[in-house]
Amino acid sequence: MRLGELAIAQKIFLKTVACLAPQDVPFASEDVVARLFLIDAIGAVALVGLWYFCLATYNHRRGTKALRWVEAACSHRGQVTDTRWVGASRLQAHLRFAAHWFENARVTILLVPRPLPVQWLFSVWHKQRETLTFEADLDCAPGVRLEVLRHRWLTHSDNKLLRKSRDWTVVRPGPVVLTTCTQWKQDLPPVINTLMTSRGHNLLSVRFRPESPHLAATIDLEALTDERAAAGFLGVLRDLAAGASTHRQ
Repeated sequence: MRLGELAIAQKIFLKTVACLAPQDVPFASEDVVARLFLIDAIGAVALVGLWYFCLATYNHRRGTKALRWVEAACSHRGQVTDTRWVGASRLQAHLRFAAHWFENARVTILLVPRPLPVQWLFSVWHKQRETLTFEADLDCAPGVRLEVLRHRWLTHSDNKLLRKSRDWTVVRPGPVVLTTCTQWKQDLPPVINTLMTSRGHNLLSVRFRPESPHLAATIDLEALTDERAAAGFLGVLRDLAAGASTHRQ
């Protein structure tokens, strides 16, 4: 083999070895990775901010609308003096009524915490209700403590089981009152009678106590669909206050 051919073969061999040797793969620089991470972080913050803004606005509109219905239902005998949002899901307002209505009245509207995704999921899991609570003082403080909680149980019987047995008897009982009172009279107190009426069925809880606030009543916000429903709610509150005064006398 000639010297020239040997040199050429040596160059080809070196090139082949160089191609087969492991090579460094160029990775993205740290600046590029940092920029991508920053873009993702800004996008996530913008998305969370948009979520909070939209759903907080929705909660504000929903709470303000319910409060306007309550104020309009007062029929010029009461008005909202000031309002305050505690977070994005709780609205508190003070109302001023005419004489012999309510004193130091306050309304608290509790909404689902939609702007906060984690809390919103927990509220959905626990089936949290949106409520409106009315608290006020009466002309005469109640002499007793009374707390009424309303519970409803719904059942869906199996149709197959009903078809197999024809011995079923359907009974529509009246309201059942469970009380801790040791001396219960046959005639129900006026407050209980008011709660058993059709207008009082939407109340979730009612509390009377000698300390301020004397009266506290909570209603499901879904029941306040318009000004008429709000007027019915205030009417029930007036009946409860009158019943508490009659019971004290």
